[in-house]
Amino acid sequence: MVAERVDFVVGVDAHRDEHALALVEAASGALLAERRVASDGGGYAQALRFAQEQAAGARLWALDGAGHYGAGLARYLSERGETVLEVGPGTGYYSLDVARWIGPAGTLHLFDLQQEMLDHTMRRARAARLENVEPRQGDARELPYEDATFDAGFLVAVLGEIPDQARALSELRRVLRPGGRLVVGELAGDPHMVTGRALRERGERAGFRFERRVGPRFGYFAALRRD
Repeated sequence: MVAERVDFVVGVDAHRDEHALALVEAASGALLAERRVASDGGGYAQALRFAQEQAAGARLWALDGAGHYGAGLARYLSERGETVLEVGPGTGYYSLDVARWIGPAGTLHLFDLQQEMLDHTMRRARAARLENVEPRQGDARELPYEDATFDAGFLVAVLGEIPDQARALSELRRVLRPGGRLVVGELAGDPHMVTGRALRERGERAGFRFERRVGPRFGYFAALRRD
């Protein structure tokens, strides 16, 4: 259990202009402090100071974008050679690890409302010499893909920001192949967080079968499957 190994978790919700930080107590899941920092070098320095000030000498774990957490998501989500959709990649914290995992025989499709976020992540992909990443801009309530296109899909700290979550989940189900997997990640401290219970209810109404949830009470990944 994470709570037995660390005292606090620093969660990061990444955006184009700024990152939202949340300090959560591992044992109770209580939100202890929040801060927003710019998404640049100075902001990262502020984030480190935030952690040091709030939990000096404590055992910390960063939930988003650290310790190759994205690699674990990739292995949980997909197999090598598959076609995968990521909705709302943000600055690409998970994208590159997933693209590496599925390999050159697979393709990671990035879909975001903001073209700037896609451009940022594609620059990172090119710098990492990843050629299996394809971007597309649009609204998650109307995905511009054919039915049964993807083997798997995922979105992390994104679902709650979509105005019509039911429609977005229905669209995700439509573009997944029969038996396709959808992974949704959420983090306490995010003002748009979708609880595990709410996700299960909305997913089942959209035609998904809820398979399992992994993670502590302050953050989780949930796996759903299209029948």
